Amino acid sequence: MKRVYFFLFISFLFPCVMKADPGGATLSGNISNLSDHTPVVSAVVYFPDLKSGASTDLDGNYKITNLPQGTFLVQVSLIGFATITQKITITENTIKNFQMEPSVTEMVGVVVTGQSSSSDPKHTPTPITVVTNVQLQQNASTNIIDAVAKLPGISQLGTGPGISKPVIRGLGYNRVVVVNDGIRQEGQQWGDEHGIEIDENSVNRVEILKGPASLSYGSDAMAGVINIMSAPTLPAGMINGNITSNYQSNNGLFSYSGNCAGNLNGIIWDARYSRKMAHDYKDKFDGGVFNSRFTENNLSGVIGLNQSWGYSHLSLSLYHLTPGIVEGIRDSASGNFIKEIRMNDSTSIFDLVNNDDLHSYKMTTPHQDIRHFKATWNNSFIIKESIFKTTIGFQQNQRKEFSDVFNPAKYGLYFLMNTISYDLRYLFPEKDSSQISIGINGMQQNSQNKGIEFLVPEYHLFDIGAFIMAKKTWKKLDVSGGIRYDIRFQKSEDLFLDSLGIKTQNPDASSIHLFTGFNTNFSGISGSIGFAYQCSDKIYTKLNLSRGFRAPNIAELGANGVHEGTLRYEIGDPYLKPETSTQVDFAIGMDSPHISGEIDVFGNDIEHFIFIRKLNNTAGNDSILNGLQAFKFFSGHAQLMGAEATLDIHPHPLDFLHFENTFGFVVAQQLNATDSTKYLPFTPAPVFRSQLKANLNKPWKKLSNSYVKIEAENSFAQNHIYSAFRTETATSGYLIFNMGFGTDIVSNDRIFCTVNFAINNLTDVAYQNHLSRLKYGDPNLVTGHNGVYNMGRNFSIKINIPLYLKKSE
Repeated sequence: MKRVYFFLFISFLFPCVMKADPGGATLSGNISNLSDHTPVVSAVVYFPDLKSGASTDLDGNYKITNLPQGTFLVQVSLIGFATITQKITITENTIKNFQMEPSVTEMVGVVVTGQSSSSDPKHTPTPITVVTNVQLQQNASTNIIDAVAKLPGISQLGTGPGISKPVIRGLGYNRVVVVNDGIRQEGQQWGDEHGIEIDENSVNRVEILKGPASLSYGSDAMAGVINIMSAPTLPAGMINGNITSNYQSNNGLFSYSGNCAGNLNGIIWDARYSRKMAHDYKDKFDGGVFNSRFTENNLSGVIGLNQSWGYSHLSLSLYHLTPGIVEGIRDSASGNFIKEIRMNDSTSIFDLVNNDDLHSYKMTTPHQDIRHFKATWNNSFIIKESIFKTTIGFQQNQRKEFSDVFNPAKYGLYFLMNTISYDLRYLFPEKDSSQISIGINGMQQNSQNKGIEFLVPEYHLFDIGAFIMAKKTWKKLDVSGGIRYDIRFQKSEDLFLDSLGIKTQNPDASSIHLFTGFNTNFSGISGSIGFAYQCSDKIYTKLNLSRGFRAPNIAELGANGVHEGTLRYEIGDPYLKPETSTQVDFAIGMDSPHISGEIDVFGNDIEHFIFIRKLNNTAGNDSILNGLQAFKFFSGHAQLMGAEATLDIHPHPLDFLHFENTFGFVVAQQLNATDSTKYLPFTPAPVFRSQLKANLNKPWKKLSNSYVKIEAENSFAQNHIYSAFRTETATSGYLIFNMGFGTDIVSNDRIFCTVNFAINNLTDVAYQNHLSRLKYGDPNLVTGHNGVYNMGRNFSIKINIPLYLKKSE
């Protein structure tokens, strides 16, 4: 803990002893339409590194005050126009005019993920995908990971609609780092049914970095990073808000959210409350899936200062999710789901689930109760033309599981985890098109078992990593890279149970030694070197070589108990070695007025790759512990190869029409293995998506930014499975159709509200995603189907009402 206090002290002291540039500069200008030279109204001029910006008035004029002097990347954006990204040198009073070109291509923003400073995606060697707020609003989803899992190379490990975990290029769990409010989200990612505790209503955009990102984020970023960002701060003098709601027919999902944000004299704030609830979803084969319901509440806010010396923002959030746990137990005669009912203090029976049960929002057993509190302090100080950034965060994750029908208010498993994160980085001034940054970051973490059931031991963790990154530009060529060294210390505690299975501090000969304490130290080197070359104004190429590092997580090292949500008994191995990966990426892309697209191929070699598989007994049958199949963590040598491709055709003169196509696949194999162990378990199937979309700018005087779209999603069969020990089963392919339409409703030259309507799984296809954990539920003896199927046809309607409380100065 002393190490954490030291870094906290440094983060507070360092800015005080540095002399900040008095700044106070102003940037102003006019933005016009390149085609007809008319003013562009409501265009946003924004500095991502400064978190400061403004919007244009009715004459196309803008003005940003209280800026530091120096060179910074600016973004100029508006729906229907090509986004402008360029560096501007700001002096005391700088005037800069822009001409925006009308564009039918989707708006692409400035990339921040994995970089010490903002940069243009085409000039960044690492493969990056951006999901804009418009895209998030136009798609129907039940959580934020579900919303981004439609991108090529991105999948989700699902346990019903309420819980989704991100998978990037076939790698998930602790190999993916999720960043929110500037710090990595720590919510016990080792569990299959442990999702991402983030309110999707608070998300403005998502940036996804594919491939090892250990250079900037340390251990666990081997597969990539998902950077989830809130809305940017408002221009000075403005106070806005919005009220949004969403209803979905399949599971009766109803959500609403409201916020109020402002910026007065550099004092910024944003407060939000969101609530979401859903009953059990249904599909064509299962009918209603009992206990797939969930409720979600979130209260969040940010308050801070934006000044000429930089900014300082304090973010707070309190997230509460209560998801049911689908066990999939059925009646052998009818095939219907059954529920356990308490008769008296010692007797229970199983009864058929009825229609009222399936449409109830009330929680039943088993279910989880998850609370995630987070406080983050983000600071950025301008020191002449350098930038010093500090981020300090505290998180507390409480995860309880309730499964006792005789005492439904008493939890079995209860994990209490506290995490302190720190990140300090210094960005040197740009000189001769070169930029260098250095930094250290890491976390202090401890987890306690507060329940009466046990899966992983209590542990203490501390890690620290130091890195240096550099970038150099020669006309059309951008070269970037760096190196990092990480150290992680992890200590687990012994756990003894008495003859009744109760935790004891005074073990005797009859006690069970459930967890044997261990003390592990892991260290590793990460690095990358990449090139981005602009062949012409329309064509670009990228090449990136990277090395990643990941230390084993607590479940892989020390698990020894029943994992309720996955219906299996898990056993860890404290002698596992850390994973190290070497990955190469090559991409070629084109961005023209009528055709845009990119092809990205990759190869990833991972030594000591850790995975879980079933155990067999001496008779060759499933090994059973506590009435469940036993699984254990093993390691091997893995190779993953794959590609993603995107193609968007918007032909002239039908510029409003988009024909968008994406394809992604990954083949994950284990070297020197037998046929049944050749392929790594739980690798996503190849997916091809095709969408036809018409954007209608002003179909009627009261409507703007209207669209209509239809999409086909073809998931191929996944027969490349780890079939040994019946660890996983093959999954059939499926084709589903989605459609949607929406518009802004305008009143007095302002958006009165935005309406988005969507239908997912239009033809109500019964299907199972290969990464759905529910497909391994009990078989239906009546229909012959195994496990539980994904959600059937679902209608969704979203309404967003903006509130204009005070205009910009």
